[in-house]
Amino acid sequence: MARTTVIGACPHDCPDTCSILTTVEDGKAIAVRGNPDHPFTRGRLCVKVNNYEERVYSDKRVLYPLKRVGPKGTKQFQRISWEEALATIASRWTSVIAEHGAQAILPYSYLGTQGIINGLNVGDPLFNKLGATVLERTFCDSASCTAYMMTIGHTPGVDPESFVHSKYIILWACNTLSTNSHHWPFIEQAKKAGAKLVVIDPVRTRTARLADWHIPIRPGTDAALALAMIHVIIKENLVDRDYVDKYTVGYDELAARASSYTPEFASQETGIPVDDIVKLAREYATTSPAVVRIGVAVERHAGGGQTVRAIACLPGLIGAWKHVGGGLLQLPIWAFPVRWDVLMRPDLQPEKMRVLNSWRLGAALTDELGFDPPIKALFVYNANPMAMVTEQGKLEKGLEREDLFTVVSEHFLTDTAKYADIVLPATTQLEQKDIMFSWGHLYLSYNNQAIAPLGEAVSNTELFRRLARAMGITDPAFFRSDDEIIEASLDWSSPVLAGITLDGIKAKGYARLNMPAPADWAPHREGNFPTASGKCEFSSTIAGGGNFVVPLFRQGYNGDQDAAPVDPLPHYIPPNENPRTAPMLATRYPLSLISPKSHAFLNSNYGNLPAHTAQAGEEQAVLLNPDDAAQRGIVAGAPIRVFNDRGAFEAFATVSADVMPGVVVAPSGYWQRSNRKGATVHVLTSPAFADLGRAPTFSDILVQVSGA
Repeated sequence: MARTTVIGACPHDCPDTCSILTTVEDGKAIAVRGNPDHPFTRGRLCVKVNNYEERVYSDKRVLYPLKRVGPKGTKQFQRISWEEALATIASRWTSVIAEHGAQAILPYSYLGTQGIINGLNVGDPLFNKLGATVLERTFCDSASCTAYMMTIGHTPGVDPESFVHSKYIILWACNTLSTNSHHWPFIEQAKKAGAKLVVIDPVRTRTARLADWHIPIRPGTDAALALAMIHVIIKENLVDRDYVDKYTVGYDELAARASSYTPEFASQETGIPVDDIVKLAREYATTSPAVVRIGVAVERHAGGGQTVRAIACLPGLIGAWKHVGGGLLQLPIWAFPVRWDVLMRPDLQPEKMRVLNSWRLGAALTDELGFDPPIKALFVYNANPMAMVTEQGKLEKGLEREDLFTVVSEHFLTDTAKYADIVLPATTQLEQKDIMFSWGHLYLSYNNQAIAPLGEAVSNTELFRRLARAMGITDPAFFRSDDEIIEASLDWSSPVLAGITLDGIKAKGYARLNMPAPADWAPHREGNFPTASGKCEFSSTIAGGGNFVVPLFRQGYNGDQDAAPVDPLPHYIPPNENPRTAPMLATRYPLSLISPKSHAFLNSNYGNLPAHTAQAGEEQAVLLNPDDAAQRGIVAGAPIRVFNDRGAFEAFATVSADVMPGVVVAPSGYWQRSNRKGATVHVLTSPAFADLGRAPTFSDILVQVSGA
């Protein structure tokens, strides 16, 4: 009996990017565990992946190419060969291009795997070469990234491990224990050393329960709080004037702007008492080092971008950047020298491309957007839009079109895959190799392939090699091996990779970027912000160019940007939908709905697996405050209906004071169920975008709840 241990890395769209050890016995993976030697993973995996081998060997896996033989959506498929699948795809695509042009083909993907070579950009070269419609992928952190770059540039910010040196920690819209759990030990160590932990969240989450101070806030009003903090800090002379004078621009303009954002104003908007707003501002400004960790949820409303702009101004205002453990943490991804141009190949694009935002897939497929040519071929990989996208009725109608040729590469017959004409089998992380950046720490990780692919499953890299060949492409760049792509994907001459070799990463599984140790890391002690001015820009110099989406999120394409005017100073944009901004709508739909990440799912990953639904709850639950439940005659465990003008879904009630009155919580990630009338929580979500980066407004929704 041959037993080996293979070092790999978690594939998921999660900041932790854990180092994983897979035990393989006679060619079969029998267990996975966290790597105890990895300084961030520390030998532990989260509930999502600590039984990952069960996902790999699930009897629900798609292991062979399938062809639809029944009506779309009925899951009637028969097995075919790869040769037939590829020939069918090439024939249909060629016909679509000949009749309608390449823009009638739409790739649709996101971060079902986060690997550098198999993740977000793996299909970009092929679709750029074809001239297909560009997919603008802004599900997560797009408004945040646009705002962040406008304020402090693409800096990695505070090293997550430096939090052990922090004395005042604000987790803003961030449920660390559920969505960034390996960061928690560093926060906990700081707490033991005397740091105060503050959590700002509408819900008393797992993380908020362990905080020194939980501040409930109405969804979408965070910018009002941040600007009121700025108001108090300036009014009470708590500003670090030396730092502001040397390393920031636009202070006087910011002070003038913040003068109207009083604690009284913010209290009316946020529901936070005036005294608490003043206390928060004072404590934050006078306790050093102070650090803010923002979660992805902070952008998911009408003013999400300006919220991040306001929060990003705070550390510069008080000179928090001068200290180890002081500043702001958003995405350390900016530290990794990934050669995105090599991965995306924007040089292959025609001069003029058509762009579709991923949030509007349903509208595009039902011709609501007036596309000419219309979308005639859809290729979905690394994504399950039917479970996670708004306008689900339109999307279902579009996917049912007989004239739409749909191909889905997947592990399972997802809510989207069931509408496909061709389903292709994809490998899991144990069956492929990859190299991983992280958006939650500073370690480059390598995923060694642990087992041979099951059935006829192929990696995304191999899939696109096969598709390129089937489409008659002969450019050798499309047929590089995985090792060649990995070698080309990083700038090995970058100082942060000094002393790091690919062979070394393969052997050890990870390497910390060549950056100062966490005890020494204060990246902006003397300014050096990667902005046009080299300073923290309270008044943004690049705002004059208008609204934009970072090209990384749009296949490297920088044309056809929004370019709508952007105020160079942060300001408060109220939610589109809440009782104060939409009082007439609120008479029918008085409750604000948020749909945070589930503790047991990763987006819609694992929403079909028994071990994970057992952890999360077999059916969708919706959390209501006791007052809201009592007003509607709803008791815990009762079946309920959640609805607005856009649709409805059914769930079961959980009643708890952990959620503030007027707010209901439906964790996302569940798949469709017949007893919930074929809808997920996102059937209720607005198709509107946030102010910056064309981010979705997941948390800007009014609904009503009734007994089912």
